[in-house]
Amino acid sequence: MNRILEKYRNGQPSVGTFTHMRSPVAVEALGTAGLDYVILDTEHCVQNPETLADCITAADAAGLDAVVRINTISREAVLRPLDLGAKGLIVPAVETVEEVERLVRFAKFPPLGNRGFCPTRDGLWGFDDASQAGSEVYMDRCNRQTLLIPQCETAGCLAHIEQIAATEGVDGIFVGPLDLSIALGCPMELDSPRMRAALERVVAACKAAGKLTMIFCGDTAAAKARLAAGFDSAALGLDVLTLIQSYRAMAKEVRG
Repeated sequence: MNRILEKYRNGQPSVGTFTHMRSPVAVEALGTAGLDYVILDTEHCVQNPETLADCITAADAAGLDAVVRINTISREAVLRPLDLGAKGLIVPAVETVEEVERLVRFAKFPPLGNRGFCPTRDGLWGFDDASQAGSEVYMDRCNRQTLLIPQCETAGCLAHIEQIAATEGVDGIFVGPLDLSIALGCPMELDSPRMRAALERVVAACKAAGKLTMIFCGDTAAAKARLAAGFDSAALGLDVLTLIQSYRAMAKEVRG
């Protein structure tokens, strides 16, 4: 089951967060917070394969969808987290339709792509129900239930957003508003007219293509506003920052 997809199909928003703590314990703890997913970030946070595998396992145990933000468009970067059981991939710095088509080839099994096949943790090494029903059933389940989400944070991606969102094999778009604002010449002005127009264009493109929209939000007010504006999912904050902010506030209160 993919919780993000299930909520999207039921017309319900999903809420997640990013983790930079590289800790299965932290991921497990996030599962008690009522979140739907956790994004394991390998773009801005170095994670070795063993830690990534442990964090994905912890997310599964905690009832969270583990989504991995990869750091490059390559077969290895795409295949490794999928084989480990990630429920989806977010791909940063996408610029062109051709890059997205390459991603589909790496991430999806035939007939959509050419993902490499091997009995791995993703299918319980060939012993989950889909795998036991046959390789075609397993590959179809992966194609339907594993999210491939290009990240719109460049001027190039925005310029081609209608084509990218409509690409078969793409399941949605994740907006990185900080980098997108920089790319559009209005750094950190997230509610500027230029940014509002860009976000409206992304939402319209995804709705026209029947695809999911996700966005990073720095706080709950931003998350509520983005969901009200038509986004389907809000990735709320970053675990390290939330930890620092919480303890700073408590320390300040105690000290008076």
